Amino acid sequence: MKLKYTKIQGLGNDFIIIDNRESKYTIDQLQKITKRVCSRKISVGADGFMAIEESDGIADFKMRFFNADGSIGEMCGNGARCITRYAYVNNIAKKNMIFETTAGNVNGEVKNDRLIAVTLNNPEIIEFDKIATIDGIDYTISYVELGNPGLPHGVIEYKGLKNLEVEDIFELGKNLRYHEIFPKGANINFYEIDSKSSTIIRTFERGVEDFTLACGTGSASLAAILYLKKLVDGNKIKISSLGGDLIVEIETDENMKINKLLLIGDTNIISEGIIIDEDLNL
Repeated sequence: MKLKYTKIQGLGNDFIIIDNRESKYTIDQLQKITKRVCSRKISVGADGFMAIEESDGIADFKMRFFNADGSIGEMCGNGARCITRYAYVNNIAKKNMIFETTAGNVNGEVKNDRLIAVTLNNPEIIEFDKIATIDGIDYTISYVELGNPGLPHGVIEYKGLKNLEVEDIFELGKNLRYHEIFPKGANINFYEIDSKSSTIIRTFERGVEDFTLACGTGSASLAAILYLKKLVDGNKIKISSLGGDLIVEIETDENMKINKLLLIGDTNIISEGIIIDEDLNL
């Protein structure tokens, strides 16, 4: 097969993107392609795979997102920022665009060249301080679902996170990701407040089943919890991941219900080319 692709990363969260408006690969085929081409060492390698398709409504296009294991993802914040850049560079949409996702429509904006902002789906569910028990130890963890159907995130404070390697908390992240308090599983976001203006995050992502260098929706979910708990100053919150910094801007109504989550950060086009994989038969 020959598959034209672009690889873009946002803070180390990397994605393979294709234009599927003409090829029209089916969902099953896209899942098979994803599992293969996202596998590092045997193919291009990426945290996720995205396909642009024709919109079903008035949006500029539809974003199909797949986790590296081939499972369908509701949405991905850094993925949304990267596909915004892709759509603009390839003249699919203008600087301000709307695109469909499984979790709802998303607004994307090219602020300047590489700096991309997306308005994420608002939290539909927020539950503070749930208790997850693992090996007799109780962990306090908040739960956020962005959009509907919701993208699930657990948010847990972890003292000393700044000085830890992710290997040190891998098993805990894996166990929490599948914990029974999360009916459909969850991305797990460990955090430590570094200062009133910056918070450190490490995210164990479902679908990748490992820690990634960054997670946009995870950063936004964390920012929402920090803001509602009044643990940070102001509504522009810097979240620092291994891949770099994201800014999350939050707006609420008079009842402190979040009605806007804006994710802002850098993107980087890594490569463009054609995947020729002799072992991938559709």
